[in-house]
Amino acid sequence: MIKTQEQLNFENEELRSRLFEAEEMLSVIRSGEVDAIVISGAEGEQVYSLSSAETPYRTFVEEMQGGAVTLTKEGLILFCNNWFAEQVQEPVDKVIGSYIKSYITPIDRLNLENLLTQLTLRKSGALIISLANSTWLKLSVRLLPAYLQGDNYILIATDITELKKKEIELLELHRQLKQQLVQLQDLRLDIINAKIETDVVNKKLENTIEILVKENGKLKQTGTELRHKLKEKTVNA
Repeated sequence: MIKTQEQLNFENEELRSRLFEAEEMLSVIRSGEVDAIVISGAEGEQVYSLSSAETPYRTFVEEMQGGAVTLTKEGLILFCNNWFAEQVQEPVDKVIGSYIKSYITPIDRLNLENLLTQLTLRKSGALIISLANSTWLKLSVRLLPAYLQGDNYILIATDITELKKKEIELLELHRQLKQQLVQLQDLRLDIINAKIETDVVNKKLENTIEILVKENGKLKQTGTELRHKLKEKTVNA
């Protein structure tokens, strides 16, 4: 059957459309924007998962026992894994698009801002911060190369809450021991002062006793002399 020019043009346009869709799909697959595709066939729709060099990295980031965050120099969160979202106690889709400072205590916000402005491509930084929910995190921050995401930062977070609690306990124990040491020093000074006062009193008592002994000796001698004189007067009389 000979096809008319109109039929040929229609089939040509249909083939062009299918080719465009196929090329578009290949472009999406190559860019890693999809993890699976659905293909309709005689057996119905079938799902095919895609594997790329990025897939293991995504799996690692999601399953790692730590936080992974990508943020702008203004602190806007572009990406975070489930671990970080759990630490700030918010869903992932709510954390992404928010500012990291909203989860940090006010005292640590300025420290993080200063750290971000000081980082260069050859220099990474680390900072310990406390979240609004009393969780302590150690942040390792690095500036991403321009060919990845420009001036954005990659942030790795580690939970150090238990270590921080131990540190606070040790600091409190040190404060108490230092206070007790001061009290012992004060007590020692009081004891030394009391001993000095006792020594002074004892010395005064010794001097007084010595004087009394001497005076008592003089009185005895005077009494003896008086008795002799009295006896002589009696004999002469």
